[in-house]
Amino acid sequence: MPSLNTITVSQLARLIGTPDCPKLVDVCIDEDFHDDPRFIPTSFRHPYNLIDELAPQLGDGPIIVICQKGKKLSAGVAALLRLEGIHAQYLEGGIFAWRDAGLPLVPAKAIPPTDSQNRTTWVTRHRPKIDRIACPWLIRRFIDPSARFLFVAPAEVEAVAEKFNATPFDIEDAFWSHRGDTCTFDTMIAEWQLEFTGLRRLAEIIRAADTDKIDSSPQAAGLMAASLGLSRLYKDDLAQLDAGMLLYDAFYRWARDAFDETHDWPTSR
Repeated sequence: MPSLNTITVSQLARLIGTPDCPKLVDVCIDEDFHDDPRFIPTSFRHPYNLIDELAPQLGDGPIIVICQKGKKLSAGVAALLRLEGIHAQYLEGGIFAWRDAGLPLVPAKAIPPTDSQNRTTWVTRHRPKIDRIACPWLIRRFIDPSARFLFVAPAEVEAVAEKFNATPFDIEDAFWSHRGDTCTFDTMIAEWQLEFTGLRRLAEIIRAADTDKIDSSPQAAGLMAASLGLSRLYKDDLAQLDAGMLLYDAFYRWARDAFDETHDWPTSR
């Protein structure tokens, strides 16, 4: 039974990938991180002895603090944050407990560079439909909740990426793009080793809709229709992305928790 100041691995695993996931702060010492340079999804590193510098950026929480074993470092940092009025807990058992539960860890080398505020910046073609909304959803829900996305004319993507230190995605010949019969969403799942329950099921739907193989997934036609409808509703790509986040939140929760549920009409059946 966790205390008020802790969260279990299973509880945190249920939150990751949803809009309710707290901010995750990794305070592992450098030696421990270098022994296994991987992150719990959505977490970012910050030195435990410089936590006072971070506190003003965190708001009032909730925050989950993570260290290697879930002991003195994360307990102490969480306690310091609570002194600042921040709702902070720490992960029971730390990264070791997460790893031993067989849950995904993201290789640090696979995460693009971040700016001074720990944000990644991405750039792609404007007027998104499926992959260019699905991928930002994946990034914000599993990698970097504060990620920024630039939508520009196709001819300008590479130049904008170079000038603004942004990572291009879903364009031809980019690292983060289609590979063979798969789409960019598949590439990101593979590179970040995101083997979460439901995410592979969601990827099948996205791949079918994005590669025009609607018949391979019963849900793909619905995703295609909703995506095209959003693209007609919104002229502003960022507004469309905001609306699309809710769409993919719903599809992910179906894929994770409700894929085998059926409707019960008529109710007397």
